[in-house]
Amino acid sequence: MRLDGKIGIVTAAGSGMGRAGALRFAREGAAVAVVDIDGASVEAVVREITDAGGRAKGIVADLTKDADSQRIVRETANAFNGLDFVWNHVGHPGPASIEGIDMRDYELAMDLNIRTVLVTTEAAIPEMRARGGGALLYTASSSGLKGSMFSPVYSAAKFGVIGFTKALAGRLARDNIRANVICPGPVDTPMLRVFVSRPDQQDTSGMDKEELVLKRGGQTPMGRPGRPEEIANAALFLLSDEASFITGAALPVDGGVTA
Repeated sequence: MRLDGKIGIVTAAGSGMGRAGALRFAREGAAVAVVDIDGASVEAVVREITDAGGRAKGIVADLTKDADSQRIVRETANAFNGLDFVWNHVGHPGPASIEGIDMRDYELAMDLNIRTVLVTTEAAIPEMRARGGGALLYTASSSGLKGSMFSPVYSAAKFGVIGFTKALAGRLARDNIRANVICPGPVDTPMLRVFVSRPDQQDTSGMDKEELVLKRGGQTPMGRPGRPEEIANAALFLLSDEASFITGAALPVDGGVTA
């Protein structure tokens, strides 16, 4: 198993890509802290892991709060006696427009895309050093590699995540702590439904939300949206020892969008 004996955290693990990752990592032998703000979703994912014979701990947390971003590291390390990896997957689409922007929406997007990532990373580094190394993984987006005219605040945040990751990769390399970032394109998740439902992305033909998801996915070179499991597979590789000489990478998993 590719994560046998490893201990890790997945944030925003209650649905979509985070859920797929938590389930996959547990199947590969990891003890997983399942972190989400939705308690019912946390409980469901933990039950699915443990029913299959895996190890998991559910942590309900509001990652807009620094104390919670730190607490998830402390509770995971205490529960499983260490920490080997963190997938900082939590994020927020942010406001669509610049004209008339509500700065509260901007602040929430920056908190969930950047601030919590920084706070959780700061807490995780000593735990990983104590284990002799580890792996940090962040979720950016194809919009962090190529600016999105529909989501400029989201693009700004995700460009920031990529820059932060590259800086960490150099800073932490001698500690045997790797830092990489995964950049999904349109993936069939609840967040994609938020993006396609914005007024400036609506098609005049009156398609419903599910049709808009298929249309957005159809605009990729591969002609479809990604599946959460496909992102989880890439995340698994970057967190595993198979990627032991990879750090500072920003890996597009986007069906060719940035190609």
